Amino acid sequence: MPLFFLVALAASAVGAICGIGGGVIIKPVLDLFRLETVSTISFLSGCTVLTMTCYSVGKSLLAGEKNVALDIGTPLAVGAAVGGLLGNQLFALARRLSDMPNQVGAIQSACLAIVTAGTLLYTLNKSRVPTRRVRNKGGCAAIGLALGCMSSFLGIGGGPINLVVLYYFFSMDTKTAAANSLYIILFSQLCGLLTTLITASVPDFRWPVLMLMAAGGLAGGILGRKLNRHMDGKAVENLFVLLMMVIICISIFNAWRYLTPL
Repeated sequence: MPLFFLVALAASAVGAICGIGGGVIIKPVLDLFRLETVSTISFLSGCTVLTMTCYSVGKSLLAGEKNVALDIGTPLAVGAAVGGLLGNQLFALARRLSDMPNQVGAIQSACLAIVTAGTLLYTLNKSRVPTRRVRNKGGCAAIGLALGCMSSFLGIGGGPINLVVLYYFFSMDTKTAAANSLYIILFSQLCGLLTTLITASVPDFRWPVLMLMAAGGLAGGILGRKLNRHMDGKAVENLFVLLMMVIICISIFNAWRYLTPL
């Protein structure tokens, strides 16, 4: 049981620093230990990420910090929220079409490995890639829609995909992108949770585990926010790169194990 808290704490702390939410760490790590079903892990991960982002974004806005570009971030967040609904439906459809839950887990893990590898490749070479400055609200919403759909289907809340999009389409620096990513993740996770509750599609879960992970998410948000203030953009980026390498390895292993008969 303490493992759930420790995973949520560490993932949320790193997520708050890098702006990746934490779900991209929680999902593959819990998949690795197979402590719950694929659906339950996605639900617990989403609740943990929501707790952390509520604290981080709320604290930032109350403190009057200007890192979040509301004129860009809000259309992105609204688009991501709608995309999150579509991603949830895609995940539910995949579960219904497959008579083997492990197949869904394998697909998620493989997709996560591919997306994370692409994110890592871009991050390592972004200084050589010309960026854009999208300001059209419709364009922002469309980009957010694609982000939310992909993130929700993978059960990761947003994370590294958000950062690459913010780097490329909006020319943001590392720490500004991290703050805006958390803002987007907050909207998409809240909308996804409300939809799950309204449609009565909440998977079986244990309340003590949910409480532990939510507590870990909150504590991680507090710790990560404090650490972020003492780190420069380069340190945040180095942590992000290291994290992506670990996630790729875990995701590849998870995809193989889900498809391997016990």
